[in-house]
Amino acid sequence: MLSAPLPYFPDVETPQPDEDRTHRALIATFRKIITKTHRDLGHAQRGVHAKSHALLHGEFRVHPDLPPELAQGLFAEPGTYAARVRLSSIPADPLRDTVSVPRGFALKIIGVRGERLPGSENDTTQDFLFANGPAFATPDAKSFLSGMRLLALTTDRMEWAKAALSHILRAINAILAKCARPSPLLAFLGGYAPTNPLGDRFCSQVPFRFGQYMAKFDIVPESDSFRALTDRRVDLRRDPDAIRTEIREILYREGGRWTLRAQLCRDLERNPIENAAAVWPEDHNPYLPVATIDVPPQESWSESLSREMDDGLSFAPWHGLTAHRPLGNIMRARRVLYPVSVGLRSDLNRCPVHEPRT
Repeated sequence: MLSAPLPYFPDVETPQPDEDRTHRALIATFRKIITKTHRDLGHAQRGVHAKSHALLHGEFRVHPDLPPELAQGLFAEPGTYAARVRLSSIPADPLRDTVSVPRGFALKIIGVRGERLPGSENDTTQDFLFANGPAFATPDAKSFLSGMRLLALTTDRMEWAKAALSHILRAINAILAKCARPSPLLAFLGGYAPTNPLGDRFCSQVPFRFGQYMAKFDIVPESDSFRALTDRRVDLRRDPDAIRTEIREILYREGGRWTLRAQLCRDLERNPIENAAAVWPEDHNPYLPVATIDVPPQESWSESLSREMDDGLSFAPWHGLTAHRPLGNIMRARRVLYPVSVGLRSDLNRCPVHEPRT
């Protein structure tokens, strides 16, 4: 029997005394990355997750008859909402796919009602961000800053060397995976298995408020069409955008479905809020289904879609309901970093970024 979820209370967060300094340094680093890619490529990219593999329109359905501990916030009542999905790769420059790194899944749910988070009072969207792996690469924003400074030095440089290193790291990580000990660090550096993202599992990695409680989320393939793609390798040699090409071929023929699940915080020692690198164990605390995401057959990537969703939209965890307030050190950094990053990208591209209502 599962233990009861812990109630949310504001003091569950414990900010560090020097967070403002870290936030300012992160902003400066992201400005450097975005400005460099704009200068070199003629177009400003995101500070992370620059390259999109798929830009999808779909439906988000909250399950009916959820038990009280899951019927919280957006999930309190069954409902169907329009949704946007952006599948991407982590780096700040749009590298060829032979540099195989973890992927991201950005979800925007449109038309939600309820008390809003500061800065999104006039919007009707709820954003959730996901990536491969059950926890964030670093425990806090200060350690994340160190990695981003290194990334800033290599952005838009030595792509051939990154591809060669990725080939070596994938081989090493494949050996580690056979021993059930794959390395998240090696994956982040280019050793991620070249699977089809439609069949991947994605995790929020860091927690959110979940109405009266707190939770992490994940997304897993549900339809047979997407489950068949789990662990299926993509031939990265076919073209520089091999993942994008394969997804387009699949979604032109058939759509699919993912399930969104929630893992409730039931023990602050085993489910810490501030340590973003901590995996919440799933034994005795599984992820439980709360919603589905359906995408019909469609054109999954085009230049016009890229202008609409890559340039015209932003995905940020602080776009949303008070009931799903982002929690912890990394999320507090995102609160101040993302608006600056989005504003700079919008100004450089001379393309307004907006929140959709339909």
